[in-house]
Amino acid sequence: MNQKRFSVRARLMSFVYAIRGIKALFTTEHNAYIHLLATLIAFALGVVLKIDRYEWLWLTMAIVLVFTAELVNTAIEQLCDVVQPDYSEKIKTIKDLAAAATLVCAIGAVVIGCLIFIRYFI
Repeated sequence: MNQKRFSVRARLMSFVYAIRGIKALFTTEHNAYIHLLATLIAFALGVVLKIDRYEWLWLTMAIVLVFTAELVNTAIEQLCDVVQPDYSEKIKTIKDLAAAATLVCAIGAVVIGCLIFIRYFI
């Protein structure tokens, strides 16, 4: 087994790489801005309506899930473009499935947001 020695510098660089990935998401995916806008609105509503800590927990989990799904979707799409630059029906299906995962997460986040916020408006 090839084990590398622990390196603080390498661990710090892993954060640099992750931040690059987040920047790449916002420079290549327009939907990331929609998710960010929804996040800012949800956060503002949470502050204004003084939601409780459990509601913050659910809201945070929903936001994290959507951004994680969008990051994974983007990675899959870009990998598919490298592996198969020409049109492929199978690659199209793979990309559609990855996009569907993001959509399912976004719909779930909207449901969670509604369950949290509707009671404050009724």
